[in-house]
Amino acid sequence: MKSYIRIGVDLAKNFFQVHALPEEGVPALQRKLSRAKFLDFFRNIAPSRVGMEACATAHHWARALQALGHDVVLIPPAYTKAYVKRGKNDAVDAEAICEAMSRPGMRFVPVKTIEQQALLSLHKQRELLIKQQTMAVNALRAFLAEFGLVAAKSICRVPDLLDVGRDSTALPATAKVRLEIDAEVLLAISKAIKGLEQEIARHHAINPVSQLLDGVPGIGVLIASAVVAYVPDPKHFRSGRDFSAWLGLTPREHSSGGKSTLGHISKQGNPYLRKLLVLAATSLLRVQPQRQGPLAEWLRALLVRKPARLVTVALANRLARILWAMMKGGEEFRVEIFARGAAAV
Repeated sequence: MKSYIRIGVDLAKNFFQVHALPEEGVPALQRKLSRAKFLDFFRNIAPSRVGMEACATAHHWARALQALGHDVVLIPPAYTKAYVKRGKNDAVDAEAICEAMSRPGMRFVPVKTIEQQALLSLHKQRELLIKQQTMAVNALRAFLAEFGLVAAKSICRVPDLLDVGRDSTALPATAKVRLEIDAEVLLAISKAIKGLEQEIARHHAINPVSQLLDGVPGIGVLIASAVVAYVPDPKHFRSGRDFSAWLGLTPREHSSGGKSTLGHISKQGNPYLRKLLVLAATSLLRVQPQRQGPLAEWLRALLVRKPARLVTVALANRLARILWAMMKGGEEFRVEIFARGAAAV
């Protein structure tokens, strides 16, 4: 049975490019495999270290190769780009992946389980439906505004907007046909969103880690469930700051010559979780400064020195670090940890 020290795989829909290295300094095996013969190749070799880009279907194939005994690592596509020598084709990409996975400082993406991917699909579908709902409402408002019909802004005011259109004598019968179609579409989207939220809540009720995170102020069922779905193993991050940096909540650094220069938050990493945490921090900032306790004192001290929006992001950063610490240690939320590190913000 042949053995290889590492194998780079460039994934595709029907054909996969393999770059297998027997040992350092020896020409690599380069082979193009069809989808049907992909797993057969790995069944006939000794357990090896396999690297792939973290792209569509990557988690599925990683689980399949792990079941065959291989050690699989997923690399962010941006990190393999530097190892592409010249030009671009599947063979060059597979070689670049094989080289990138050998670097000692390379960062990898944890392989998600089937359950985590299924839960994450609910969150993604909900986000898509909310986007479609917003588009449909904006189109409805623009449509009725052409006939001089308006209503107060807010998703909660959509029924009022529909009533305005239905009761108006200025709206032609032909236009009211379009109005009823919009009403049916919005009702269907609303029902679908509620169904997804109920399923997310059901999963939350049986997941102990998700319930643990729900105890943090501002972190409800949705955010706790999303964190559990996105983070297979909190130990993948060395610290809470690493987790916060992965979310894009840490300052962008541009330092040189011994002079440290920090700018705005990087916004790199996970935009969905970052958005949810910033929304949670925005909600907390409206009520917490008027209360008593370490969190309120910390926020009031920051608001004296910093703009409210900056404080919101600082609070989101703090929430991210707390969530990581709770996932890693299994400890329940303690209010006093909010006050730690205030001077460093």
